[in-house]
Amino acid sequence: MKSGPVLSVNEKLPRKLGFWGLWLLVVNGFIGAGIFGLPSGAAALAGEYSVWIYAVCALLMLPVILCFAELGSYFRGTGGPILYGREAFGPFIGFQAGWLFYVARIISFAANSVLLVDSIGFFFEPAAVGIGRTISLALIIGALTLINVLGSVESIRSLALFTVLKFSVLILLVLSGLLYLGSDILPTFESSLPPVSSLGAAALLLIYAFVGFEGAVVPGGEAKRPQRDMPLALLTGLAVVVLLYMLIQLVSQAAVPDLAASTSPLLDASAALFGTTGAIILMIGVATSVTGNLVGAMFSSPRLTYALALEGSLPKWFGNVHPRWLTPANSIIFYGVFSFIGAYFGSFMFLAAMTVLARLFVFIITCSAVPVLRARFKNSEGFTLRGGYTIPVLGVLASLWLMMQVSFTSIWLTALFIAIGTILYITGKRQDDGK
Repeated sequence: MKSGPVLSVNEKLPRKLGFWGLWLLVVNGFIGAGIFGLPSGAAALAGEYSVWIYAVCALLMLPVILCFAELGSYFRGTGGPILYGREAFGPFIGFQAGWLFYVARIISFAANSVLLVDSIGFFFEPAAVGIGRTISLALIIGALTLINVLGSVESIRSLALFTVLKFSVLILLVLSGLLYLGSDILPTFESSLPPVSSLGAAALLLIYAFVGFEGAVVPGGEAKRPQRDMPLALLTGLAVVVLLYMLIQLVSQAAVPDLAASTSPLLDASAALFGTTGAIILMIGVATSVTGNLVGAMFSSPRLTYALALEGSLPKWFGNVHPRWLTPANSIIFYGVFSFIGAYFGSFMFLAAMTVLARLFVFIITCSAVPVLRARFKNSEGFTLRGGYTIPVLGVLASLWLMMQVSFTSIWLTALFIAIGTILYITGKRQDDGK
């Protein structure tokens, strides 16, 4: 007898997400602002060999993504890591997985909102300073909040629009480089191989262009066929993104001879190929890329508090579904308000640094859940990885290696988040038991 997929209790969200909707969430999770600034750092550390570091990072993250793919195919409920942690290790671990993921996503959303306003300031400086900055943040976050409250179809349509714009700019850069530079974009690899320490540092730098995909598994309760579409969206998304990243690195190295010294590598590459017009086009690409990332985050992240409310770990208010638009409106509005507060008080670099360790804990919980849950679902129609437990072990080891590279600030902030989450969990459970 086959084991059926796990559903969250009391699910009320309509199943409208097909493969392309999930794929859009995956690629927009991957491609945010990082790729617009990473090529110079990669070139400084690994020289002409930097193009291969992208492939190494993709391979490093592949075991983690495969674990998400397998577990994503087992579950037809909303929550992603919440469900994986809860079903494998109990409600407390499931709550902490969801809580840490939520914290990382809300801070990341705030950071990218700040970056988007800074990009707008390239065209219109008053929008990025003083009261203009506050108004810009309020309009951007408010508009994204409203779009998501009005319905999942509208959210995915807007995400598709920004994805087309984002890819158009990046592909234009790549095709122009191939057209104008021809075979000159290919490295000769005649220079000596950088030291292992530099290659490791380059991998650590570029790995952050390969996270964010995990947001796609959260709205599993709205996916039509998660057992098939979730793994396919994750794996094809990774393949497309790593190929695009490698081509961008090749073009940037060829177009900007002193790429390692550039503070805005893709901007300089576009200017070298197209002049001032190229710089403007690239800045539009930055704005649309970050906006697409924000749309995807605003769609998936509020589903975390919605799922936690359904299982009784947060107040029921978060689990309310709007009777007309059939969206978790309260959770979406809460996410929007606190994202605005974080963006108003924080800078991009500070906010971005706060998310790293929390995200890695989520990766470890997910990879560790595979051996526990596979036995339960081995006869289901889900996507089961080959090679026994080798891939989950590799995913845990990759995450542990990355953990050893984080700063002390990330450690104490994550410990604080875990403590706050524990207090919320205990409070929520006491309220639930007191009914």
